[in-house]
Amino acid sequence: MAFRGPGVTRVRLWRWRRNPLRRRADVVEGWVLLGAWLLTVVVGVLVGLAATHTVERQLARQRDEWRPTTAHLAEAVPGGHREAGAGERVWSEVRWTGPDGVVHTGQVRVRPGSPEGAPVTVWTDRRGRLVTEPATEVQARVNSALVGGLAGLSAAAVPCLAGRALRCRLEQARLDRWDADWAHFDPLWGHRTG
Repeated sequence: MAFRGPGVTRVRLWRWRRNPLRRRADVVEGWVLLGAWLLTVVVGVLVGLAATHTVERQLARQRDEWRPTTAHLAEAVPGGHREAGAGERVWSEVRWTGPDGVVHTGQVRVRPGSPEGAPVTVWTDRRGRLVTEPATEVQARVNSALVGGLAGLSAAAVPCLAGRALRCRLEQARLDRWDADWAHFDPLWGHRTG
């Protein structure tokens, strides 16, 4: 632990400079800090980029494979503009035919008061299953950047915290050695200081 007062300046890279007071533990701590910071940056960047590219590829694949399909309401939707606010939608069952010719049903949100058989646009995958509308390219870029950033920060926290824990352990070992040396030399001075 270092204490700095008003007239004390901080010397950069002091752990690697030639100094008769430099201990082996100081050099080890310097390399541990350097290694932890480098590993933190490298791991964070690599994991973040990998996560970003993975999410981008997945969302691009969804844009390529998912298609809009016309479905029809299976029953009339109760309600009208009086019961629902402007732009409000309610869940209702719809039917559509998949690419394999099989009739599928599912629940989607539609305007209240829609008649039975009214056409509704739904998004389906290759098998004709109901999916959400795929993200646009801009949305995909934003989503993948957010996921990549979060993944990179999360992954970078591991070597950062490990380096911090190792540094704390080195500091504790240094303090223990200091206490042992003090216990050895204090009686030689002929008085107790503690």
